[in-house]
Amino acid sequence: MSEIMALPVLYSLRNCPYAMRARMAIYASGQQVHLRDLVLSDKPAEMLQVSPKGTVPVLVTPDNSVIDESLAVMLWAFAQSDPQNYLNSSQPNALAEMLTVINLFDNEFKGHLEKYRCSKRYHEPSLAEDRMQCERYLADLEVRLNKHQYLMSDEPSLVDLALVPFIRQFGRVERQWYLQAPYPKLRLWLNGYLQSRMFSKVMTQYPMWLDAKQDIVFSCKA
Repeated sequence: MSEIMALPVLYSLRNCPYAMRARMAIYASGQQVHLRDLVLSDKPAEMLQVSPKGTVPVLVTPDNSVIDESLAVMLWAFAQSDPQNYLNSSQPNALAEMLTVINLFDNEFKGHLEKYRCSKRYHEPSLAEDRMQCERYLADLEVRLNKHQYLMSDEPSLVDLALVPFIRQFGRVERQWYLQAPYPKLRLWLNGYLQSRMFSKVMTQYPMWLDAKQDIVFSCKA
């Protein structure tokens, strides 16, 4: 079996924040995968067979192990290779601290963000209150970014990649409000990622896999 044929397979959805951060970690770690882009209204039977819950991302490794949580995909990628030390492996308890921050945003902030997005979409009177619930978490990030260039230190980490897609979503809800909000460091941090080569590559629009059944090799080199 050739090296290309032995690549892991990643089922992904271009604009899904969870799939987005998985692709960012794969890019940053220098891994190669066969990328299979899909739409939620037409999920491949191959994906549903290995992960019946039907959400992305889903990573199938060459030994047929299935990883279908975005954070687990990120950790898998950096376990293979971490050339820029995103896991901050030299510091004791660094990973536990990073996972605590990520879990706070995944389990709390994300729920408030969804309420905020719905309030804007349906013109709910609770819009300002829902935004304020999100701001409690953003204020903490602003404090962190006043201390160093990235969320954990002066070097990028797992936390930065994990949170970028959700802060991006927040900034798009009320764009004009966001641009004048009291979070200048957060805007600078986010813009740095959105204007990066990594994000451009991660957000490239590829043909839908079900249309041609042709795997795309995705990596920082492809």
